[in-house]
Amino acid sequence: MSDMSLANLLKEERRFAPPADLAAHANVTAEAYEQARADRLGFWAAQARRLTWATEPTETLDWSNPPFAKWFKDGTLNVAHNCVDRHVEAGHGDRVAIHFEGEPGDSRAITYAELKDEVSRAANALLHLGVRKGDRVAVYMPMIPETAIAMLACARIGAAHSVVFGGFSADALATRIKDADAKVVITSDGGYRRGKPSALKPAVDEAAEKAGTVEHVLVVRRTGQDVAWNDTRDIWWHDLVAAQPTEHTPEAFDAEHPLFILYTSGTTGKPKGILHTSGGYLT
Repeated sequence: MSDMSLANLLKEERRFAPPADLAAHANVTAEAYEQARADRLGFWAAQARRLTWATEPTETLDWSNPPFAKWFKDGTLNVAHNCVDRHVEAGHGDRVAIHFEGEPGDSRAITYAELKDEVSRAANALLHLGVRKGDRVAVYMPMIPETAIAMLACARIGAAHSVVFGGFSADALATRIKDADAKVVITSDGGYRRGKPSALKPAVDEAAEKAGTVEHVLVVRRTGQDVAWNDTRDIWWHDLVAAQPTEHTPEAFDAEHPLFILYTSGTTGKPKGILHTSGGYLT
């Protein structure tokens, strides 16, 4: 096949318009793009006003030290409150926040009110394990509701989470845990791939030993497969989280407070952690 043929295959000019009823209810319309072009800072200030702030920001963007952009730096808010609590407070507690369909055929529907309780329990569980504002928590999980709950729980207490793909090796996981200096890893016994259980915890056990920073491993029982257990480090999610109260008052953090660390793949060198802060990311 010639280079010209390959170039032709890489060029795509077709457009696929969304259904009219979907477009009519879209959160972002064509007018939004024009507004952003005309006044980008005014546009993002307007988007930020849609959030719930403990302290309203007075400055949209601080670009005084490129390439470091600081968004809404004098504002304070809580990401988990904006994702969950405010919808309950607005009277939408009975609406479904997460509809989960598992590979084996199991399903769950979690309302905003139920999600608020679960996130609060998980936040209290992390506090019980000694996780505090500014700490890092690694998340090595399958795609299950507890994964989202864990991330929101970290945000609720001001701990930065770092999600690591569950298909990465123990060495790759250890590198990221050590670089982030994560003190807790949240994982599960395993997940499902092509209909069969696939173990996750063995990789965490190996990575925790190599990293040397992990104090606790919080384990969700997903597949029911046997796992090795370290009584001084490992805790079952269903034992610890379910025992926690559903009451937790989220603290407001600076808009520039770290929210999560996402690592590059490491295919061309050492994985590099990319830090995302709260206000700008949420907006």
